[in-house]
Amino acid sequence: MKLKKVLFIGCILSLSIHTIFSQNQLTVYPAPKEDVEMKNDFTVKVREVGKDWQNVDTYSVKVDEVRGIRHHVEKASLAYFDFEGEVEVSVTYNNGKVDSGKVRPVSYDITPAIDNNSLLFKLDRPRNLSVEVNGDIFHNLHLFANPIDKNKPKKIKDKNLIYFGPGVHQLPSDSLMLTSGKTVYIAGGAVVYGCIYAKNVEDVKILGRGRIHPRGRGAGVAVANAKNVAVDGIITTQVPIGGSDGVTITNVKAISSYGWGDGMNVFASNNVLYDGVFCRNSDDCTTVYGKRFEYTGGCKNITMQNSTLWADVAHPIFIGIHGNTDDPEVLENLNYVNIDILDHKEKQLNYQGCMSINAGDNNTIRNVRFEDIRVENFRQGQLVNLRIFYNEKYCTAPGMGIEDISFKNISYNGDNANVSIIEGYNESRKVRNISFENLKINGKYIYDEMPDKPKWYHTGDMADIYVGPHVENVTFTKTHED
Repeated sequence: MKLKKVLFIGCILSLSIHTIFSQNQLTVYPAPKEDVEMKNDFTVKVREVGKDWQNVDTYSVKVDEVRGIRHHVEKASLAYFDFEGEVEVSVTYNNGKVDSGKVRPVSYDITPAIDNNSLLFKLDRPRNLSVEVNGDIFHNLHLFANPIDKNKPKKIKDKNLIYFGPGVHQLPSDSLMLTSGKTVYIAGGAVVYGCIYAKNVEDVKILGRGRIHPRGRGAGVAVANAKNVAVDGIITTQVPIGGSDGVTITNVKAISSYGWGDGMNVFASNNVLYDGVFCRNSDDCTTVYGKRFEYTGGCKNITMQNSTLWADVAHPIFIGIHGNTDDPEVLENLNYVNIDILDHKEKQLNYQGCMSINAGDNNTIRNVRFEDIRVENFRQGQLVNLRIFYNEKYCTAPGMGIEDISFKNISYNGDNANVSIIEGYNESRKVRNISFENLKINGKYIYDEMPDKPKWYHTGDMADIYVGPHVENVTFTKTHED
């Protein structure tokens, strides 16, 4: 009996020690020694609480700043590491005095302590962050604090595995065409130049922690006419998905700086999940379209959740402009849940809207849910834009309809928003059944029975939302107290 008791206690102690160690892990990835542009605006260090600091290498990454009507490529910083448990982070600014420091998204409530030129803060869970000094968002630090990588292959010699280890890799002819059943792994500390194509394949995975993108413009990963594709953990420029079914994109970071640099497009595809992604793009961050290029068909069951969107140009979320005028399509069951929108900058009134549904090409767009979305003080644009329109530059007909759109727990804090728009096209092409539940503008709920709304006002007037003609059944309700 004593032996059994000792063995039992020993197992408990062993389990406890294993649990303690498994809860506190940290992995940093040294950068390649050459053929990669680094940046020294910031010195980044991380450590497990009570242990020694470890250096985190900082790369250069290009972003797009619009000044007036001109685009200017600026070089910001990028760093990443993996951890589990709790870590302390030190970010030292090397280019002058720190008057202010901010870590975004604001909703994460991370307030750094400032010690001379260093920002110090703790993390207790994976986060994709922007660290900003003195209000500079174009020379900021993109800091990707990943979970511990569970996808790292245990053996490299596997006929179905394509492995890119730490260092620089140039794809022949700038491309890698996958075959069905293959897994690509891009290790932390790897930089792969070119694009990986999952085209006309099934059951493929593109995983890792490293970077994949062309040396110039273009997508780092493209999914076309494929089924059962998983992309996880990598850093890239764009990830378009066309004509596909069953695609999962998790913890992928997409940053672009050139014209038409959309982040994560969906063309005529079904059953697509984005989870924990970060998009900072020089055009729309994420889109859902019908017919486009060689892809034909509507879209259904598209979800983006737990993600961060930053549109240096155009829309954070854009739905519906492209379709098949001759054979009308439906875009339906689209979900955007638990999202932080960090910026939106678009001077052209026809292309504004943090959450934008613009129906063209005889598209019908229905059953769209925007829930738990926090919009920070973007630079220029609109909060919401729902229109059936005929944009002759991109469409051959107006859209057919927009219906059953839900906005729940949407908050905006800022003073730069233009008037939002909800507008149909004519009596046969309407916007119907739009609900706003717990809409909060600068800390104030907007709802039909709000006490300070004059009876002759539309509720939308209280939120700077213009409800135009050919629109039916727009409601604003409040269902909980803070």
